[in-house]
Order: sequence, then C-alpha cells, then structure tokens
Amino acid sequence: MTIHYHEGDLPNGLNLGAVVAIDSETMGLRFGRDDLCVVQLSAGDGDAHVVRLNRPAYDCPNLKALLTDEKVLKLFHFGRFDIGMFLLHLGVVTAPVYCTKIASKLARTYTDRHGLKDLVRELLSVDISKAQQSSDWGAQTLTPEQLAYAASDVLHLHTLREKLDTMLAREGRTELAQGCFDFLPHRVKLDLAGWEDTDIFAHSWS
Repeated sequence: MTIHYHEGDLPNGLNLGAVVAIDSETMGLRFGRDDLCVVQLSAGDGDAHVVRLNRPAYDCPNLKALLTDEKVLKLFHFGRFDIGMFLLHLGVVTAPVYCTKIASKLARTYTDRHGLKDLVRELLSVDISKAQQSSDWGAQTLTPEQLAYAASDVLHLHTLREKLDTMLAREGRTELAQGCFDFLPHRVKLDLAGWEDTDIFAHSWS
C-alpha cells in the first residue's frame, strides 16, 4: 500500500477511474458545528490519496469536480454523513453514489452489525483498527498513524461492494438498493434543512 498525501486538493491530472472509494475526517459529527478536515480516496488499486483541506476557504476545484462527475461512481460507508459535509463545506452535491452501509442493511438482515469494521471482518476476513478515529483531524500536520487510519477506511470499499452486490442480487434487492443510493443526496439535503431526526414518511395522526 502506498499513501499519497496532498495539501489542499487533488493534483491536476489525477485519474482515479470510474469507481472511487471516498471517506472523510472531521472535527466531530455535528453539521454546522464541526469542520471538514480530510478527504481520503482510493481507486481500488491498493493505494490511497489523503487530502488535508485548507480551512475555511476549501479551495479544492479538482476534488469538487470529482465529487460531481456524473461518470464516476463514488463509494462510501455511511455516505449520508460524508455527502452532507461535502454539501455544507464544499458546496457540491455528490453523485452518483453507492453506500456499503445501506447495502449491508438491505442484504445482511441476519445481523444488526453494519459498521465498516464488522463488514470488513465478516466479508473479507480482515481486521482494521479504529484507534485513530477520534484523533485531532484539524491538526496542521497529520501523523503516520492518522494517515494509515484514513487510508484503511477506503482501501476495502471496492471489494465490499462486489460482495454486497452479490448478496443483494441473491436476495432480490438490487433495484431497491439502487433507489436508496439515488435518494441519498436528497436525504442529505433534508438533514441540512433541519429534518435530520424526522422520518417524514412516517404516519402521524396530528
């Protein structure tokens, strides 16, 4: 594995292919309070690209172009959060997308364990560490441990997608999953508009 570190943006001319795994690191998990700090990406080739963003300008035209490229499928695990952070801080709607957490919930109905660590362990027989998850991602210099952690979150998403797609097809839920992926950017807009904790589809007598 090679980790390519970039300051501010992806380099000009970088081609990560038609399917790119993406994750982000932030100062916390609350929209409107916590900043987006780092974005990590992988083409599924065993390498990772880690971008430490320049706050608060977020001047990253190459990254924004990739996120909005209709010809590039973006893979996430719990994409709802990352896509929301990208919309809030980078001002772009990320699409098209695939979320391994949504796929897992639709395909792996025999369990309630849908975290990335659980998925990678069961489907790929790989253990990944989450030790750096709560570290200071806003620091001016990222540690080797932080870089390795960031990379680990995107290195397995391509293979996970293949495994989950097979399970979805077996259970007859491929079309249902695709509908959820297509709706995800709209779900994010609802989150940012104030309906993050409200199921607007639920019945109410009032």
